[in-house]
Amino acid sequence: QAQLVESGGGLVQAGGSLRLSCAASGRTFTNSDMGWYRQPPGKEREFVASIDWSIGRINYADSVKGRVTISRDTAKNTVYLHMTNLQPEDTAIYYCNARETVGLRRTYWGQGTQVTVSS
Repeated sequence: QAQLVESGGGLVQAGGSLRLSCAASGRTFTNSDMGWYRQPPGKEREFVASIDWSIGRINYADSVKGRVTISRDTAKNTVYLHMTNLQPEDTAIYYCNARETVGLRRTYWGQGTQVTVSS
């Protein structure tokens, strides 16, 4: 059973930085896109960034380009989201996501980690 566990969220002042981690376990993620999504208060969940586990191809949402960096450490089975110049509008629950790109194309989600940015 695949398991994704996020960590690294917290309270930060505007202009600050955070690095979120997503520890993946329970299966191999070789043929998967690993991503980060967020759900601001009262809004729908939205895409933030993704990285192909094998070849490292990266995509970012336009709203975060230039301020976030997604990376992965295949030896540690961990995906990271480094966020800089955080603003109050970045306040959200951040979720890790794994999406199979072959076969059954299943999707897995972590439980989320809260990021709160104060002005």
